[in-house]
Amino acid sequence: MALKIANKLVLYLLKDHTVGLLAPLANASNVQIVRHRRTKHWNPKFKLLRAQKVLKVDLPNFNEKVEEMSEEEIRSKMKEHGLLPPSVGGTSGAMQSVRFLEKKSKTMMAIRKIRQFEEEFDTPEFCAEATKIYIKMHEMLASKDKDNMIDVVTERAYPEVMHNIESKTIHWKYIKNIELPRVVQARCTDIISKENIFAQITVRFHTQQILAIYDRFGRLMHGSEILAKDVLEYVVFEKHLANEYGTWRVHAKIIPDWLPPKEPSAITYKQKTEPPTEEETPVVESSKDAGVSKESNSPSVA
Repeated sequence: MALKIANKLVLYLLKDHTVGLLAPLANASNVQIVRHRRTKHWNPKFKLLRAQKVLKVDLPNFNEKVEEMSEEEIRSKMKEHGLLPPSVGGTSGAMQSVRFLEKKSKTMMAIRKIRQFEEEFDTPEFCAEATKIYIKMHEMLASKDKDNMIDVVTERAYPEVMHNIESKTIHWKYIKNIELPRVVQARCTDIISKENIFAQITVRFHTQQILAIYDRFGRLMHGSEILAKDVLEYVVFEKHLANEYGTWRVHAKIIPDWLPPKEPSAITYKQKTEPPTEEETPVVESSKDAGVSKESNSPSVA
């Protein structure tokens, strides 16, 4: 109410040309009244306490690049903020956990993609099927069944499986599972077109097996038919999902870096007999020469 009365009073004074101070503003068409707001507190009694209520905070420099800083500079910065520098083992463990989560999320997305083509796909059932394919492949390898091998291995794995088995006798036997097979990784990718999708699943096998390899002479080259060995393998299975009649087949074996290298098998070969040289050839006297020499050396008869 008081503000309205003040505005009316100002307008009245502007209309009155006799007022000397407001005379220059009388001819102004647009007059704007500026009111200054009071920013200071009305009670100056607690001015000091109000000033102490506000704390100045040193903000970090966000434009500073950590990559360009040395280890000592990083440690000093962390000490300034009261933080303990992370140990090397803790950093590597954190990185491993992050990578594990990334791989697990990609595997789950790939399995979800596989279920779009196979609605009843289940990882435990697939591991049981993969075990049958794994055993069948090794039995065909032992019997050298080249014609039916392509049903359980892919075109890429076929030459690697059949390499260097000629003139050899293979005895292989699957005994039991030390640990149940499990899926460790799954991936899906499209080739040429988005509808042409291939799926690959890596299965971890920890089994007990018997393997013995004999050469063409029947001599033992590798393994034993009596002793069973614990075998840890990572086998990749592949399937053409876009193909209605596609099947899961062995595609490759992954050998981790932490596994000890296997000793190569002994190679047998036929030893060549070289002909003797001229120096080693013995000199044999003929019968004539021997007889002449004897007659010449015999005493004469009178």
